[in-house]
Amino acid sequence: MSTATRRRWKLGPARNPVTVERGVQVAMRDGVVLLADHYAPAVPGPWPTVLMRCPYGRGLLYAAMAWPYAERGYHVLLQSTRGTFGSGGTFRPYADEAADGQDTVAWLRGQDWFDGRLATAGSSYLGYVQWALTLDPPPELRAMVVQVAPHDLGFTAFGHGPFTLYNRLAWSALMAHQHEQRSALRQVWGAVRREKRIAPLLTRLPLSSTGEVIGGNEAPWYSEWLAHPDLSDAYWDARRATAALERVAVPVLLIGGFHDQFYEQTMVQYQALRRRRVPVGLTVGPWTHLTVDVGLATRETLAWLDAFVAGNGPSPRTAPVRVRTGGVGQWVELPEWPPPAAAPVTWYLQGGGVLAGTLPPAGATEFLYDPRDPTPSVGGRTTSYSAGSRDNRGLEARADVLTFSTAPLAEPVEIAGAPSLHLCFRCDGACADVFARLCDVSESGESRNVTDQVIRVRQPQLAPGTVCEVSLSLPDVSHVFVAGHRIRLQVSGGAFPCYARNLGTTADPMTGTQTAVVRYSIQHGPPQPSVLTLPVNGTQAQDAADGRG
Repeated sequence: MSTATRRRWKLGPARNPVTVERGVQVAMRDGVVLLADHYAPAVPGPWPTVLMRCPYGRGLLYAAMAWPYAERGYHVLLQSTRGTFGSGGTFRPYADEAADGQDTVAWLRGQDWFDGRLATAGSSYLGYVQWALTLDPPPELRAMVVQVAPHDLGFTAFGHGPFTLYNRLAWSALMAHQHEQRSALRQVWGAVRREKRIAPLLTRLPLSSTGEVIGGNEAPWYSEWLAHPDLSDAYWDARRATAALERVAVPVLLIGGFHDQFYEQTMVQYQALRRRRVPVGLTVGPWTHLTVDVGLATRETLAWLDAFVAGNGPSPRTAPVRVRTGGVGQWVELPEWPPPAAAPVTWYLQGGGVLAGTLPPAGATEFLYDPRDPTPSVGGRTTSYSAGSRDNRGLEARADVLTFSTAPLAEPVEIAGAPSLHLCFRCDGACADVFARLCDVSESGESRNVTDQVIRVRQPQLAPGTVCEVSLSLPDVSHVFVAGHRIRLQVSGGAFPCYARNLGTTADPMTGTQTAVVRYSIQHGPPQPSVLTLPVNGTQAQDAADGRG
């Protein structure tokens, strides 16, 4: 690792030189051989081992992730997962990682440099393989660091009803063509080409046809996903490691981003471990899946490993939870998440696009959703380079997007936790999506997204002539709406192509091609008011309630 990179990541000097053995062969139980690179401290040990299992190659990018650990007294085994970058077998996303992880640990036990102390680390898919391994936790495991990673592929694809079209298609296109991108420069160019390659595919109907030309037989799993929209289908059992959350007992550091595609699962992981009193640290920043602060994440990972793998604790953190609060850009340290001081404060959706604390008279606001011109997604939790918090003014100018806004705030309002929306609406469609987004509107009128959620509603819940009631829990957030700003709620019929469009018909969403315009009528006031509830900092809850208008 270069001195410039160490300085940029604020890592301090290396503790030891490093040697690298490339192309190490690791045999699996079925005879398949996986390739790995072994980074080792070039001074006598014993040293603990960090296992990183990766489907994206062992080139410069991931070598840069492994090198800092080896420079600071850790063996690192950076292994290419089955069917990728020289490893044998067929790549079946998520499906083989539990068994291959166990076989890799069994191989480690036979190495004379393995001293019996094991840790796992890595982000995204490199995080999922850690959960898969701990479906049966190896006795040598001392600690884990899981960054922006899922534990359940099925939830990632269909967790709230609509298929997460952009993220799943973009990732499949990446995996189908990553053999073309072995150098760092070609990886960057490949990302640019991927955006162009998938653009015409996103609008295709039926949805089941979208994967036909991303790589042909190079990405057969994509069509498999689309063929299994029911999350209770046994297909997903081999592709989820949820049970690991009830089995892990070693200290776990979780690093997440408010705008990461897997953020909801990061919070599920945290709450499951905390409930079981497993030592768990949580760091969350304003990051997307692609913009995590690598220097910060590496420093926190090293501190965690030094405490719980090389040493015997205590935790290197002054508080278990570190969160960067949006709106003011400040890090806060907390004993737990969400902070116990947060209290619910409600705002009512009212006519004229108003969001206020008083119960309005009965009324309704209507909009039309047309699948032929689907409401676009702006920013948010995608893997696009335009993800994250963005200016929503262009989106909000569309006729198919409703906004409900408070008056300018007299005092700051700080929220910490999961906002929720109870929405009452009439709908004339056979199928309806509800996309709700919380925004912070500046004094200049710029509207930036804070958090959002989608839900799909189908018959019989959408019975003709009745009011449908749905409750959405938006992903957790830490944010301050400063004085003079407004709190805004967006309501629309979708966010395309982040989520596959709702066809508005009784047709199978995977194979249907016919569409129908859907009319929504959002209800205000009694007997079925629509209500936004925000978890407001306890010291401000009463002030917020008094100032809702």
